[in-house]
Amino acid sequence: MSATQFECKKMSAAPSVTEIQVESAVFSATVKPPGSDKTLFLGGAGVRGLEIEGKFIKFTAIGVYVEDSAVPALAVKWNGKTADELADSVEFIAEIIAGPFEKMTKVTMILPLTGQQYSEKVAENCTAYWKAVGKYTDAEREAIEKFLEVFKDETSPPGASIIFTQSPAGSLTIAFSKDGSVPEQGKAVIENKLLAEAILESIIGKHGVSPTARQSLAARVSDLMKQTSLTAEAKLNQEQE
Repeated sequence: MSATQFECKKMSAAPSVTEIQVESAVFSATVKPPGSDKTLFLGGAGVRGLEIEGKFIKFTAIGVYVEDSAVPALAVKWNGKTADELADSVEFIAEIIAGPFEKMTKVTMILPLTGQQYSEKVAENCTAYWKAVGKYTDAEREAIEKFLEVFKDETSPPGASIIFTQSPAGSLTIAFSKDGSVPEQGKAVIENKLLAEAILESIIGKHGVSPTARQSLAARVSDLMKQTSLTAEAKLNQEQE
């Protein structure tokens, strides 16, 4: 993650993190997801783009937020690993995606996109993956139908956002914002754990659309685990004195 890609500014938050600017989109250090009473912190952010005729075209900026409890939960196994090791670890990313803590993904448009364009591509990728691993059932087919219906009449001009909240129980709350803000309530809730996890997998997974978001997330979580470990050691030393 180069210094030219992101501009970071200090903000007060717990865990101590910064906001991140990706192109013109600013992802705040903390957020309260639609339909949730929890405050999540910004785990990382990056872009989604494609190489077209030799030029990298950026379509969306993506911020991934996670619940505070993610840091100690992940630290049990992953503390001490470098950012690169975490970014390259399929198992680590899988633990974030399926971990027992709330996550929110905010997809902000750099170029305009219709809801139909976005949802059909996501549905296509999810269905292909589920069929390949033998997990495509009637429940997943129905979840995809609901997903496509939610996006049918939506349009997302530059600066607008699509917001996905993934609960530990497996529900997926979908919300929309025209100005980049985060609404208090979502437009729809789909109860399907595989779909909820597939949305985040499609972004930060091994073959996800935003390697920069995955790298940013790995770097931040690596640093936060170190901070947590050092704080715990300092507290233990104080108690022993």
